Amino acid sequence: MSHRVLRRLRRLALQAFLLVLGVIILNFVLVQLLPGDAAEVFAGEAGIATQETMAMLRERFGVDQPVLVQLLIYLGGLVRLDLGFSVRYNAPVAEVIFSRLQMTLLLNFAALVLAVLIGLLFGIVMANLRGRWPDRALSALALTLYSTPGFWIGLMLIVLFSVQLGWLPSDGYRTIGASLHGWDYAWDLGRHLILPAFASATFFIAIVARLTRTAMIEIRQQDFVRTAVAKGLPAWRVTLRHVLRNALIPLTTMVGMQVGALLGGAVVIETIFAWPGLGRLAYDAILGREYVVLLGILLISSLLVIAANVLTDLLQAWLDPRIKD
Repeated sequence: MSHRVLRRLRRLALQAFLLVLGVIILNFVLVQLLPGDAAEVFAGEAGIATQETMAMLRERFGVDQPVLVQLLIYLGGLVRLDLGFSVRYNAPVAEVIFSRLQMTLLLNFAALVLAVLIGLLFGIVMANLRGRWPDRALSALALTLYSTPGFWIGLMLIVLFSVQLGWLPSDGYRTIGASLHGWDYAWDLGRHLILPAFASATFFIAIVARLTRTAMIEIRQQDFVRTAVAKGLPAWRVTLRHVLRNALIPLTTMVGMQVGALLGGAVVIETIFAWPGLGRLAYDAILGREYVVLLGILLISSLLVIAANVLTDLLQAWLDPRIKD
């Protein structure tokens, strides 16, 4: 590994550490501003909401301490890789989160792949047929997808493909009561994944399509592309090797920046489709005032966003060697 790459990795690691520390402190302070705590919900559900019981529960949960003390205790736990303990789930927060993390990663990865593939296809067609009816039709479709809320699209997908046509399941990630293994399990999981993944991807399909179209049209005006055309290279080769590769540079930046938006949108999509991921867990944690679980989710989400941006920087350096710092 070259000295330049190592220097870049060290710089990115330092930036990531400082950013994570800032995110942890900011999230902790913001969560402290939320009303109520787990003691109120726990006591209310158990019907024991007396002053003595509330004081005992707050002491047990550690929420009776000053905010600064709670922050120091929380940071000390993070140093030991301890995210806390969930009273509602009667399990460590890390265990609760990682049991849901894989489903969120699967959903977001599928949505991202759909957005990039479909958006690239739309963008290439729009750029190659600029000004013609396919360009205008796909531009109108992209604008519609961009301006339509994802939750509404998700509900309409359920009505059409689950209720009316009965082609795809509307909720969960597997058929209840079915004992499936191997390819049968993968097929069943894929059928449950299609609707939430597409609902999550629609907004980003529009962004990828418009960005690809704009970048390809701009790059086609560059001298090196005109030279390649003048040399008699086939149109498909010019598009793939010269135009599209350079158009991927701004696209990778956009994809890296939108990972956070995907994770944020997962709260709504996972709730609509009853998908057992971090978004649904965050929603339940807010309702149950399980702020220690919410802090863990925010921390893991922040780490995922930072990792995605680091990978984006490295990918851009590979696509364009001129990018050094």
